[in-house]
Amino acid sequence: MSSRTLQRRESSVSTQYCPECNGDLVQTNQETHCESCGLVVEDSPVDYGPEWRSFDRAERKRTGAPQTVTMHDGGLSTKVGFSSEGNISPQKRRRLNRQRRLHSRSKFESKRDRNLAHGLGEIRRLVGALEYGQSVRKQASKLFEQAQNENLLVGRSIESGAAAAVYVACRCNTVVQMDEIATNARCSKAAVWNAYRAFQTELEIPIPAQRPVEWVPKVFSELPRDVPISVKQDATRVAERATESAEINGGPVGIAVACVYLASEQADIRLTQTTLSDAMDVSVKTLRTWFQRLQQIDAV
Repeated sequence: MSSRTLQRRESSVSTQYCPECNGDLVQTNQETHCESCGLVVEDSPVDYGPEWRSFDRAERKRTGAPQTVTMHDGGLSTKVGFSSEGNISPQKRRRLNRQRRLHSRSKFESKRDRNLAHGLGEIRRLVGALEYGQSVRKQASKLFEQAQNENLLVGRSIESGAAAAVYVACRCNTVVQMDEIATNARCSKAAVWNAYRAFQTELEIPIPAQRPVEWVPKVFSELPRDVPISVKQDATRVAERATESAEINGGPVGIAVACVYLASEQADIRLTQTTLSDAMDVSVKTLRTWFQRLQQIDAV
């Protein structure tokens, strides 16, 4: 299960080219981005599909939201609103409050549904805090429900299961570090790791390994200054060689930062090791170690 199989593509590769690096453009349901440098050319496309409503004044009404896996009841439940409490007597207002309270309790048939609703709400909060799309939220919600059906949340907190589900969904779609998830999660980092290992083992999720070439666009996006396109292309080329080399084997983030530093040194761009290490939270010693190894394979 790779990022290409999880993301449903309307068209695999567009005939247009990236305006910055002349790479191929890939169009998904959410955005159009470059496959080489990661530049987002277009996002938030307009849906020109029908709204499925009637234009007859007597029958004019809009349908509700479609069924979704991001809610415990599929998004098909109703709620007693407050718009009808204009000029009513206090007795009827108390009756409506009681009906509203009983209606909210009846939405959960069991403790399992209540835990599922709490977990899906935690996933919604994490995805919003990390600023990821709806595709990540849907995949994480489906994974959390599957883990609950397999009784993998027994003995674990709901927050750790939700954070682990978001981490798995992010790993299958984009590059992400556990520190980003743990910073926004309402549990410890060790609890998230524990739930993540249980999900990966028991559910047999083939999570793709992160490669240094996938982290190069992320490194450039975190830099405090703009870098020429030629430096980005050189860094991508060095990262591809480092990925194929058997001598370079380690953390993809540190290797990607070293690739960017090597490309900046060759182009005589003033990017210090401290600037790169602070941008991706990598130690200077790690950057320097991988930089020396990359110099050896780049000279071959």
